[in-house]
Amino acid sequence: MLPRRLRNSKPSSSSKLKSYTILRPVPGGSFDQALESLLNKLQTFFRTEASEDRHPVFIRFFLSDAQNQASALKKAFEAFPRPCPALSIVEQPPLDGSRITALAITDSSPQDILFHSLRLTEEEARGLDSYRQSRLLFQKYLDIIRPLGLTLKTHCVRTWIYVRDIDTNYAGLVKARNDVFEEEGLSHLTHYIASTGIGGATESRSEITAIDFLTYPHILESEKTYLKALSHLSPTHDYGVAFERGVRLSDGHIFISGTASIDQRGAVLYEGDVLAQARRLLDNISALLAEGGSSLEKVRYFVAYLRDISDYPVVDAYLQQRFPEVPRVLLEARVCRPAWLIEMECEALL
Repeated sequence: MLPRRLRNSKPSSSSKLKSYTILRPVPGGSFDQALESLLNKLQTFFRTEASEDRHPVFIRFFLSDAQNQASALKKAFEAFPRPCPALSIVEQPPLDGSRITALAITDSSPQDILFHSLRLTEEEARGLDSYRQSRLLFQKYLDIIRPLGLTLKTHCVRTWIYVRDIDTNYAGLVKARNDVFEEEGLSHLTHYIASTGIGGATESRSEITAIDFLTYPHILESEKTYLKALSHLSPTHDYGVAFERGVRLSDGHIFISGTASIDQRGAVLYEGDVLAQARRLLDNISALLAEGGSSLEKVRYFVAYLRDISDYPVVDAYLQQRFPEVPRVLLEARVCRPAWLIEMECEALL
């Protein structure tokens, strides 16, 4: 069993505990040039963070073409200064034209957080549908945490699930997650896990599903508050999916799941109007944050997923006008319902 640490960090100190940045390479040039530029920026960021006694938790790299870029990224990262942070690599093209963009997160106690970015090899994935691939990935995670005395139900606080051709393959993922959660004791009568399920791909051509897991080994169930905002959003189980809209931890961190333009009955609002959908989803996020004792002013970064790349200029301008100081990245990634033109996720502090 992992050793336990002191609990219940004061929310007022949370801004000193964790830091976030979104970094982009110098524009133009080849992927190798972009990669070198970005890794130099990351090293500078981590050196600055170390001077503030914050150290890497994980880096998520968003690529424009994973099959042609992922191997070069992994090779270059072998020379990255140690300790090397955990990596997540996903093909979700950055809509500002960058070949690669990074979301990097640091914490004053990174040893108290586990991050697993689980992928299937070509051999593992070949011939399996989205249901069986998703089951295999969840089993890989369970095989990692169980020897540590951890459970999916209590210690996993956030997941990100990437689905290739989500319009076709989402249903298999949903069934797999529902089945795993039932087996592990999660239900709408207890709780689910904050999550984003979104379009994305990996370097393996046969891989349909990929999952990132964020685990807090020392957390107690009493240290989590699940956010519903039922005045704005329907319970997810009403339409057959198993995730929480958001979760607040007792140390003052709030994770908001992928959120779209939806009402309290589960209906899509403002079909065909991406800007109206962006406004509504931010209203939904605001309601979730308010329930957790926070607000949009306390958001530390946004990740926005757009179905249609043509919507990028209007959405980027809108976010720049509303949140000029908040780091953001806009990505090409389809949402699980075709009528949703945009989905956003974020993390906030009290």
